[in-house]
Amino acid sequence: MAQTQPPAAKRVKLEKKPANLVEDDETPSVFNPKYRVCPYLDTINRNLLDFDFEKLCSISLTRINVYACLVCGKYFQGRGTNTHAYTHSVGEAHHVFLNLHTLRFYCLPDNYEIIDSSLDDIKYVLNPTFTRQEISKLDQLQPKHSRTVDGVLYLPGVVGLNNIKANDYCNVVLHALSHVGPLRDYFLREQSYAHVKRPPGDSMFTLVQRFGELMRKMWNPRNFKAHVSPHEMLQAVVLWSSKRFQITEQGDPIDFLSWFLNTLHRALKGNKQPNSSILYKIFLGEMQIYTRKIPPVELDDTAKAQLLATEEYKDQVEHTNFIYLTCDLPPPPLFTDEFRENIIPQVNLYQLLGKFNGSAEKEYKTYKDNFMKRFEITRLPQFIILYIKRFTKNTFFLEKNPTIVNFPIKNVDFGDILGMRQRDKDVKDTKYNLVANIVHDGDPKKGTYRAHILHKANGQWYEMQDLHVTEILPQMITLTESYIQIYERCADSS
Repeated sequence: MAQTQPPAAKRVKLEKKPANLVEDDETPSVFNPKYRVCPYLDTINRNLLDFDFEKLCSISLTRINVYACLVCGKYFQGRGTNTHAYTHSVGEAHHVFLNLHTLRFYCLPDNYEIIDSSLDDIKYVLNPTFTRQEISKLDQLQPKHSRTVDGVLYLPGVVGLNNIKANDYCNVVLHALSHVGPLRDYFLREQSYAHVKRPPGDSMFTLVQRFGELMRKMWNPRNFKAHVSPHEMLQAVVLWSSKRFQITEQGDPIDFLSWFLNTLHRALKGNKQPNSSILYKIFLGEMQIYTRKIPPVELDDTAKAQLLATEEYKDQVEHTNFIYLTCDLPPPPLFTDEFRENIIPQVNLYQLLGKFNGSAEKEYKTYKDNFMKRFEITRLPQFIILYIKRFTKNTFFLEKNPTIVNFPIKNVDFGDILGMRQRDKDVKDTKYNLVANIVHDGDPKKGTYRAHILHKANGQWYEMQDLHVTEILPQMITLTESYIQIYERCADSS
């Protein structure tokens, strides 16, 4: 009886594979049918590409195996038959897709990989990378303006941040931190924090990754657009602050800055040691707090003298660290001048810093006791953050102090607030220059925030309010209602 031939499908498997074809996991070659020159590359629309938003499918909302359509910019899941990306490619005739995780390009529905060097600019926008040499030149060389896809010129590092609804209080802090040199240099290289050991399931590290991605996008010299949306970064903030900081509600920049720096420090496995993380190396200073308890007013002199002799009422010394210093403004005048106009009060910055000279005392009240405290700085950090306390909350409402603080832009001497012992040691390292200034405008609850940033490479100051970036004279900065300031130790003083 004659043998029957095997079916065609089985016959293919029995045939020997030609020598000029390679396996899927081998090196791509022009002979491999899985890798082809795609005829649809001219359909890519770079104006619609935006990789700042969360990498999830626009239909199923999953984060697994997500592809970006390079024709319309939308995200879809999968690549195989009946997946959302496959259906989109057939229905809309959009053929070029990018895997957002592996950074590999595919043509659908034919399902072959595209190898083409003309797509490298898209890869770089999705995942910018910086070498040590490029980072070292950011503050030294005269900066070059970059051009976007639509022809707009922008300066890397001086780009607007999108205000999604009411997140300008986060944007100004991110703007300020992006110009703190050592912090920026650390996060521009992903390898800097890739070695951090973390336990399985530690998703707090996502905040570190998102901040690093945002830094690299803000300093990207090859962006497709002249602004960046901090959407992914703020989603991580909302999640890890347990919705304490929201995108849709106005918040306080100093609360966000304090929480953000401490959370980043913990995510980088920092501890109480000064050099345990990049945050503490840059911002951590040391001070001594002298506290003495005040006896009740209703007691007579004899009873007060007896109390003051006890251990409880003697001076207590506490050694502590600080990330920022809180400066108290003097109360504004209650009465108007002869022209029936409110006088805009002014105060010198050195007058505010007098709080930390070790001799000025300030009264602090609790529900049952009163204390007198004085503060003495024992070690100044490389970067000093000053918080000028403008808002006071009383029984009925939140009140804003409009006092203008007069401060120099360069060579601010913080030596006067150092302790006498440290003053002799650090006499050369007490001069600081302003690098960032955050300003509050308007009412206490409904106001807006803007930031003044120094671009060190060209020495130019910029005013940044969400997407708006304009040059500003240094003399104009001192006339604003400053809220948070960041000072850097002068390079030539040390």
